[in-house]
Amino acid sequence: MRHSRITAYMISLLLASGLALTGAASAQASQLAAPTGYVALGDSYSSGVGAGGYIGSSGDCKRSTKAYPYLWAAAHSPSSFSFTACSGALTGDVLANQLTPLGSSTGLVSISVGGNDAGFADVMETCVLEPESSCLARINTAKAYVDSTLPGRLDTVYNAISSRAPAAHVVVLGYPRFYQLGQNCIGLSETERSAINTASDYLNGAIAKRAADHGFTFGDVRPAFTGHEICSSSSWLHSLSLLNIGESYHPTAAGQSGGYLPTFTGAA
Repeated sequence: MRHSRITAYMISLLLASGLALTGAASAQASQLAAPTGYVALGDSYSSGVGAGGYIGSSGDCKRSTKAYPYLWAAAHSPSSFSFTACSGALTGDVLANQLTPLGSSTGLVSISVGGNDAGFADVMETCVLEPESSCLARINTAKAYVDSTLPGRLDTVYNAISSRAPAAHVVVLGYPRFYQLGQNCIGLSETERSAINTASDYLNGAIAKRAADHGFTFGDVRPAFTGHEICSSSSWLHSLSLLNIGESYHPTAAGQSGGYLPTFTGAA
């Protein structure tokens, strides 16, 4: 009788030990299978236009080794890194061309999009080439679009990301203010520069609201760029460049490494 009790006790210990080991193995397997891949989506502010160091195979998308997604991946070694952000991308372009790498293994997504939908390039062209009144009118048209149409387009993109990568932490990056005000600065009037900054704030506000409603994190780059706007003594943004027109009003390499990278790192 005593022997059978000892045997039963030993069996129960072995079973308990086996279960514990199985549990530990399962936990370890779960950890190993955790989604840790990184996918970088978005427009030229994410692809790195203006930073130089463009990857030849990216063609007109102008993905840069000096862009914040590339710098972050180099520093953190995610299990996989897919860089599909592309110069000039609209929300529709993200949906059509950039989402393929997203999946169950995706643990982190970054995206900046919305500026092109709102007509960023056309706003700047109008303000540079036409009278102040035309500049202000074009800015108001862009703000009306941000109110009426952009939120729905962002919702469609954000829903697609969540559907394809349900485990991912998504960081939505905003845009900097372009100008340091109160400076002697050749080009646009102070009124125009102030209106462009206000429009950037307006766009950021709309993007931040949609990001929050989807449970995403908004990365606000404006604090990091303060003191480094156009017209400052240490600008992280290209002003109008006739030699490289496509780089105009985009972050420099310093803007990517000093502005976007720490903002993204803090939100990731």
